[in-house]
Amino acid sequence: MTVDDRRVGLAALLPYLRAHRGTLAVVGALSLAGAAASLGQPLLTREALDRVGAHRPAAGLIGVLITLVVLGAALGGLRDYLLQRTAEGLVLGTRRRLAGHLLRLPIAEYDRRRTGDLLSRVGADTTLLRAVVTSGLFETVTGAIMVAAAATAMLLLDPVLFGVTLAGVAVGVGFALTVARRVRGMARRAQERIGEMTSAVERALSAARTIRAARAEDRETAAVGASAEAAYAAGLRVARVQAWVGPVSTISIQGAFLLVLAVGGARVAGGAISVGDLVAFVMYLFFLVLPLGQAVHAYTQLQTGLGALQRIEEMLAVPLEGAADRPAGDGPVPAGPAALEFDRVSFGYPGGTPVLHEVSFTVPAGSRTALVGPSGAGKSTLLALVERFYEVSAGSLRLDGVDVRELPRDALRARLGYVEQEAPVLAGTLRANLLITAPTATEAQLLAALDEVNLGHLATRSEQGLDVQVGEGGVLLSGGERQRLAIARALLAGPPVLLLDEPTSNLDARNEAALRRAIDAVAQRRTLLIVAHRLATVVDADQIVVLDSGRVVAVGTHDELTAGNDLYRELAAHQLLVG
Repeated sequence: MTVDDRRVGLAALLPYLRAHRGTLAVVGALSLAGAAASLGQPLLTREALDRVGAHRPAAGLIGVLITLVVLGAALGGLRDYLLQRTAEGLVLGTRRRLAGHLLRLPIAEYDRRRTGDLLSRVGADTTLLRAVVTSGLFETVTGAIMVAAAATAMLLLDPVLFGVTLAGVAVGVGFALTVARRVRGMARRAQERIGEMTSAVERALSAARTIRAARAEDRETAAVGASAEAAYAAGLRVARVQAWVGPVSTISIQGAFLLVLAVGGARVAGGAISVGDLVAFVMYLFFLVLPLGQAVHAYTQLQTGLGALQRIEEMLAVPLEGAADRPAGDGPVPAGPAALEFDRVSFGYPGGTPVLHEVSFTVPAGSRTALVGPSGAGKSTLLALVERFYEVSAGSLRLDGVDVRELPRDALRARLGYVEQEAPVLAGTLRANLLITAPTATEAQLLAALDEVNLGHLATRSEQGLDVQVGEGGVLLSGGERQRLAIARALLAGPPVLLLDEPTSNLDARNEAALRRAIDAVAQRRTLLIVAHRLATVVDADQIVVLDSGRVVAVGTHDELTAGNDLYRELAAHQLLVG
């Protein structure tokens, strides 16, 4: 049974609260002390009234009563601060844990989930955990303590009035608890709708230029609006159910209060109890119904928070990438170029049709191998398999004779430099983007890496130097600059194997020539596997692997393939511009 189809209970909260158990113990002690100070007030009030009625001094009791009121308020304020601080700490810890988990999920999870929904789990869902601690868990517990203590005192003061109170309050509490149990599932569905709305907004904002150019603002606004309306409707259903709690609780509480006054007045008139007893009982009634109302509300909040916790636990239950990997060794990464060998490799994306069919070829150490073929032939997929973003379905892929599945992913990726086809650039500075692969690199090394791909001007065209901003997704750079920055980033790590996915696709002739010179320089000390987009990239390759529909149809040099392979000859005639 997965977290998706089971309800998460209070026990699931314990790991989250364990780190804060010291503070929570102090909060519990403060709650008990505050409750004791509050519960002592009705008894002191009764005694003061009885003394005044008997014309005896009561100034001392009144002073003690005032002290208890002030002390109870101070203890309550300190408790609330510590509780809020604990709740913020819990949210912080949960966000760190969840973000770290999301960043280590298998790539296939990103393929099947929407980014906006994942963002919603880190943002909106974790925020609801604050209410679980503040107005949920502890108000439920402290409210229960107050109710139990007040009920005991009321029973001792007058069992008859206590029975009247119990009958009136039981109706409202029973209804409220029934409603609260319904809230959790509805709240979880409301959070899911919020996740879908966040996904719709993220989708629209990430393609803002495309949408603007297509004059599709109104359509996308309508799509986001539809998601927002669904979230609104789901939230309204929760609010509609919760709205019944207040009126029914108020009616039951006010009814109980009026009954107590009526029956209590009659019992005072009949001499069964004193005026002091009745006043003390009414004060305890407030200590009963107010915490009871808070506890019912807190229980409802707790159910809402547990619905959000279920969504958080659902993600934390997804196994991490490499969870079954062997532990990485302590030895250094082997130096020098490495050989790659594809041995009858087959692969299909989860839930999709097979992409590769018994692909076999070898990339000798220190060589340059180019992959060419029509769009959809499986070229980029081969690079993803080398990186172990996905596991091969059949066959084996070996690095220096060792099956990559036998290598821990960290150890494997330490030997690989990978430049994606889209060449993503992270929002932030030029320096931060370069340091992703080499966090200890010096400024001189960063500048040298930029010069190697003809990007030295980026660090000199602004007074900020390497600290110049590149914009969201590198929007302040040209397409070619983004691609070369990604390549510089890979080169900076100095890996023995470089995987380049169409490295020159966005470059003009001048920058393509500069990049080819850089590739020529690094090829002397590295193994290169390049998905080729242009003919100029492949003509100097040691070997070219021609793929078609997920199969290897030819392997050879440019001259050999031009003379002996029709598909390659056709691709070369069109300058390999096949995507």
